[in-house]
Formats: sequence, structure tokens, C-alpha cells
Amino acid sequence: MVRIAMFRLKLVYFPTILAKCRYWNNGDAAMRTMERQFKLKLLAFKVLAAKMNNPILVSEFSVFSITKVTKGSDPDILTDFVAPPSNSVDGAFFTFNGLRYIFDSDPPATFNVSKASMKEFPALNGQSVSYAVLQYPSGSVNPPHTHPRASELLFVVEGSLEVGFVDTTNMLYTQSLQLGDMFIFPKGLVHYQYNADTKNPATAFSAFGSASAGTVSLPATLFNTSIDDTILATAFKTDVATIQKLKAGLAPKA
Repeated sequence: MVRIAMFRLKLVYFPTILAKCRYWNNGDAAMRTMERQFKLKLLAFKVLAAKMNNPILVSEFSVFSITKVTKGSDPDILTDFVAPPSNSVDGAFFTFNGLRYIFDSDPPATFNVSKASMKEFPALNGQSVSYAVLQYPSGSVNPPHTHPRASELLFVVEGSLEVGFVDTTNMLYTQSLQLGDMFIFPKGLVHYQYNADTKNPATAFSAFGSASAGTVSLPATLFNTSIDDTILATAFKTDVATIQKLKAGLAPKA
């Protein structure tokens, strides 16, 4: 009899609880309404459990009691919320001026990225956000790369760009961006930006959903590390001499 009653309770109440959970994020009012409904149902569980004198059924509604008050969101999974000692905190800690030089200097001769990540701006630690300014001289490219810990939202503020990314099925998505356009690069996918204009530079701002998005540049990762030439030649179906030429072309210029 007890088992039948428990089965009926699960059958009637558990789908209802699951269905209502979908609405927990619709606002505080919805949350309060559902908490009241939970309390009524939990009271019914307690009364029935007391009458049956069954500890298993008591544990059943205890699980529901824990579930009903769950409401929150996770911080950055890599770091906790971090604040320096209180006696050293002022407005300067939350200010970053490392990008001022961009507006006081000539455009770079080659592609350049200026970052405001947790490394450069410690106040971002645990805040799940960072920033970068990307400068593209005419004909320059930000080589294919990935950001393993964040997606990237690119905003063109000068010139134009050809952009693209490749998904996990090797499908290429490309777009021509003009001044004022935005483009999203999904987290972890290989992507690039190219300034095809042969006369004018381009500039873009990028926002990341992590204080430390990370960057894995494919050319540098493959050809500026210690991976054996034979392995690379086999992987790219070419010869060692070609791999060595690629490495030489990517080597830092003296």
C-alpha cells in the first residue's frame, strides 16, 4: 500500500514540479508564486508521511524541499569572485587605462591586438568579461585561431572586414562586415578576420564572455612549437621541406 501511494505521489506531483521549474527564471514574482505552491504540496507530503510513519516517504519530500529553493547562477567556472584587501581598494583598482595609447599613436604596420583581460586588468578576476581592440592595416589578417573559454562579439568601428568561422561539421560561415556591424564567434570554434581593403585600415572592438578567454593561434601552435616536422608533413600530406618553409615564414623577424 505504501509503495502504491509513493508511486502515485511521484506520478502526480513530480511532473508538475518539473514543469514549473521551467518558469523559475521568469522573474521574482513567478518564483514566489511557485514557492507558495510548493509549500502546499510539501505540506501534503508531510501529512501523508506522518500518517504512514514511513521514513522513505519522508526522504522523498525532503528532496523536493531542497529542490524548491534552488535559484542562482554560477560565476566563472575557472575563478571565484575575488576582491583585494579592503584597505587597498579604490576607484583606480576598477579602472583600466591601457588602451589610451591607441588614440595617441599612428596605426600599426601589422595586425595588432590590445587586450584588457584578467592578466592586464586584475579587477576582471571572477567577472566573466574581458575586452580587446583589434587593429588591421590594409591587407592584414588575424590568423585562424580559437578562444577555448569564451565566445567573442566583434564590433567594427573603422573600415570593413571579411570574417568567418568553421563549426564542428567543417561548415564555413562567412560575412562581409561594414562600419557599425557586429558578428559573433561561438566559443571554441576556429575563426578569422581579414581586412581586404588595400588602402584603408580597419579597427574592431571585441567583447568576451570570460575574464580569460585564451587564444590558440593555429599557425603559431602548429608551426612555432616543437611538433616534429615528420608528424606535420604526414598530417598535411606534404613533405618535410614544405613544413620547414612554413616554419621559417612564421619565425620572428630579426
